[in-house]
Amino acid sequence: MSPVGKDRRGFSLLELLAVLLLISLVSLIVLPAVDRGLREREIKQSALALAAAARELRSKAVHENSLQRLIFNPQENSYESWRGRKIFLPPDVIIAAIEGGEPIEEGLRQFLFFPNGSLFGGGVGISGREGSRAYFVRFDPLTGRVVVLQGNRQ
Repeated sequence: MSPVGKDRRGFSLLELLAVLLLISLVSLIVLPAVDRGLREREIKQSALALAAAARELRSKAVHENSLQRLIFNPQENSYESWRGRKIFLPPDVIIAAIEGGEPIEEGLRQFLFFPNGSLFGGGVGISGREGSRAYFVRFDPLTGRVVVLQGNRQ
């Protein structure tokens, strides 16, 4: 047994600096990938939330036997669903394209959900501001089916 403070085993300053350098290099590689993954996840969640809102409106139209509207405002980067509830997309997510629907005011477009389960066909493209992954929420006019597709549209 050696006296306290007389043990020569341990790490040198050079070894500690080498480990810190290695940790720094690994974080430079990993952190941008994590950030990109989080942004892509936010885009996907926005597309899935939009699809859920559209499915809810279709369901309300059928069960309450009343016309329902889904209104898009690309200038505000928002959409309005049941009872005028306005949903704003996150800052890094944009409404990239709107196909179909019905123009109502300048810049606004609506999709109508009818009591028989049908709706105005078309879809909405959701993407990131920096051109990252995109999703297309498609509305089938006859069946009322709402589908989320990865990519611009298919």
